[in-house]
Formats: sequence, structure tokens, C-alpha cells
Amino acid sequence: MAKLALVPTLGMQQHSAHADFCIRDQQEHLATRVPHRHEYFQIQINLGGDTVQHIGGAVRPFPHRAMACILPHRLHWIAHPPGGAFVLINFTPEFFLRGLHCDPLDLEELPASAVPELLPFLYQEHMDFILDAPDFDAVLALLAGMRAHDAARQLGSRTLLRGLLLQMLGTLCNRYAPEFARLADDRALRRGQRDAVGRVKRYLREHLANPALTLGDAAAAAFLSPNYLTHLLRKETGSTFSELVSGRRLRMARVHLMHGTESLLQIALACGYTDEAYFSRCFRKAYGMPPGTFRKQQQSS
Repeated sequence: MAKLALVPTLGMQQHSAHADFCIRDQQEHLATRVPHRHEYFQIQINLGGDTVQHIGGAVRPFPHRAMACILPHRLHWIAHPPGGAFVLINFTPEFFLRGLHCDPLDLEELPASAVPELLPFLYQEHMDFILDAPDFDAVLALLAGMRAHDAARQLGSRTLLRGLLLQMLGTLCNRYAPEFARLADDRALRRGQRDAVGRVKRYLREHLANPALTLGDAAAAAFLSPNYLTHLLRKETGSTFSELVSGRRLRMARVHLMHGTESLLQIALACGYTDEAYFSRCFRKAYGMPPGTFRKQQQSS
């Protein structure tokens, strides 16, 4: 799991001749078969070959005629089978959400009524977008239009591309409107965020004694990017990752001092500190006294 801390975050320039929008198929762009993230939005359309997609902490089916809508900075990968066919569309937040100045990490906070075209991206981890034949044929026609306008860029091409993209997402919104409404009522996004923070807290409990514990490791355990985890912890707990780890270590140390008989060095090592002196400085800064004095006070009372 720790290896996921090294997952790259890809930029548009790595896969596109244009900085705002590109459309490719499996012949022009080999599938990325390992976990990754990117700074841009992505839509994948499965033209043939049933498989699954991994997105965040979920594994969803990805059969023929399925679409995957992936938010920026969301950990994901799709295991395309040999001989499979797909179309990949990448586009930046500035291209997609024109006039809406929002940090990509805050997209889940936007009201659906203000930006309904975001719904397929916001709820992808909770549902599957598998089109029937008529809707899929309509999507194929939109893809053909995108290819034509992307290949011959001129004045007005960006507007036409964005229009075709919005038509595609409108198809999903129309088809899955009842499911979107149900998920909104269930507050699925908030529940997903709480679940992610819960995974981080469980990981901290299990690895708190490791002095090499990092934000990247915890983010990988929760299937999040480090940037998004930092943002989420601030919002859900009001603390940074280092503050959360430090607080947990010091509270654990208090329990040892109050109820245990270990030496200060043993307590320091058990709580993730590399030496007794550093542990004592941190404890004194937090509680106004050295750990030895705290232990004596607790024992005398």
C-alpha cells in the first residue's frame, strides 16, 4: 500500500498536443494500467471488452457501453483487457467549468443545482454509467464530432468541443436523474468523505509507532492524493496531518504515563518518537510540563 504514495499526478501536457482538451483511442494512447491521478477531468468510454474500474476506494464494473467520469486528483485505473477498445477524453477544469473559479479539491462542495454537469463525476464511485444502444449510438456521434473539431482547430473549435462535451454529460444526467437525486438525499458524498477520514484514522492507529509515518502513506491507505487528504482533514477535523499525528502520539503517551510502568524512552519509541529528548520537548510544549513530572502528579493523585 505504501507504494501508492508514489503514484504520479499527470498533467495535460503529458498526453495531449493541446493544453485544454484532447480525445484519443487505444491506438493513439495506450491504457495506463497502474494506479494514477491527473490534474484534469477524464471520461473513458468502453467500446469493447468487459472489465472493471478502480476509483477512489471503490471497484466498479466497466463493461462494453460503459462510461467512467473521473474527477481531478482522484486515484483510479481501469484494467483494459487485451484487444479492448476505448475512447479517452481529457479536459481541464478551466475548459469545462468556464467562468467558475474553484479549486479542483473543492468541486465536491459545489451544489448540484449550480453545476449539474458535475454530477456524473461526483457520484462515479457510487454508481455505474452503462448506456443502452440508442444512448450509446448518440454518444458515438458526439465522439465523432469531437474528433473532427479537435483535429482541425480553428476559431470556434473550443466552443463546439465544449458544447459536444456538455451534450454527452447531459445524456448521462437525463438517464440517471432518479439515481442522482437518491444519492443526493442519502448525502453519499459526505458519507464518502467521512469514510475516507475514517480509513486515515484507522491507518494512523495501526502505524502510530512508526516514526517514518508520512502524509503520502496515509493518503495511499485512504485511496486519496496527498493534496486532497490535506484539504479533507482541514475540513473534517480542522487540523493538518502533522497536527493530527502529533496529537494522537501525545494522547497515547499520556495513557502510557498514567497507567503504565515503561521508561520514558520506551514510551517515546512506542509512540513514534525517535528519542526521549525530542519526546520530552514535544510533551512539555503541549502540556506545560515534562513527561516525568506529569507521571509523578498522576501517581500522587
